[in-house]
Amino acid sequence: MHLQGKVLKSTGKWYIVELPDNSIIECRIRGKIRLEKLRTTNPIAVGDEVFINEKPDEEGKYVINDYQERKNYIVRKSTNLSKQMQILAANIDQAYLLVTLKSPQTHLAFIDRFLVAAESFRIPTTLLFNKIDQYSGKELREIDEIIEKYQQISYPCFKISGLIAEDVHFLRKEIAGKQVMISGHSGVGKSTLINSLDPTFDIKTNSISTAHQQGQHTTTFAEMHKLDFNAYIIDTPGIRAFGIVDLDKEVISHYFPEMRQLIGKCKYHNCQHLNEPKCAVKDAVENGEIAESRFNTYIQLMTEDENEVHRRKEI
Repeated sequence: MHLQGKVLKSTGKWYIVELPDNSIIECRIRGKIRLEKLRTTNPIAVGDEVFINEKPDEEGKYVINDYQERKNYIVRKSTNLSKQMQILAANIDQAYLLVTLKSPQTHLAFIDRFLVAAESFRIPTTLLFNKIDQYSGKELREIDEIIEKYQQISYPCFKISGLIAEDVHFLRKEIAGKQVMISGHSGVGKSTLINSLDPTFDIKTNSISTAHQQGQHTTTFAEMHKLDFNAYIIDTPGIRAFGIVDLDKEVISHYFPEMRQLIGKCKYHNCQHLNEPKCAVKDAVENGEIAESRFNTYIQLMTEDENEVHRRKEI
């Protein structure tokens, strides 16, 4: 007989698991799970549904011996130059990317890379433009321009202040009963947002590092929080660079919705939208139907060296 549970937190060697009766146990894994075909630094991730030996081992510890097939998962490349990946989270119903114009700045290329990764893992994504109470009129207009760019390609966008419960109340209804992921750079306000969604929480938040205008890292591993309205929120570590993992160059355009609509309209069926003549995608960029910033990200993804993302400190 086995117990089944949901992984709420990983600390590397140990996993905090919630059982169906809402009790929490600490588990470790059995060695052979590491022989996973994915070359990852963590065989089990937050959000995984796992099978646990019903009785503790001789040391009194519970042991995870397998996991249920994942609906989806999202990964990032390890920070070193190895080709290993870290699974950030599994079984995600919806992703929310927090975006800030300053303190820290979220670059458009970072947004695009995140969206491409989420598209490739079939995870619907909403963009939350946070700290809206801190911007000047000019900055608010800039945010509106960015929002228009992403709404045109069907990504939901909302302007919020994570400090104001009324601003984020719509999310309570949207994520009830779901397992969702909140991501973004360190300092964009992920922990503040979670605290606003459920006042019983008091997740540690840190101020922005003035030296680098990046948040001090408050989370080193992804952690899943169960909120009072039956929602699970996965709080991912602050991501400074987001590597697109194991995507063939031939299919990268499929993960840009505005390019996907033009499949089959180029002169050449295997057009990569770089230097080929009579390319429908390049024509759409020239006509203003595809945002130039999005196309520039596409070119970066198509032409960059495989190890380049590892070396980048910021996108």
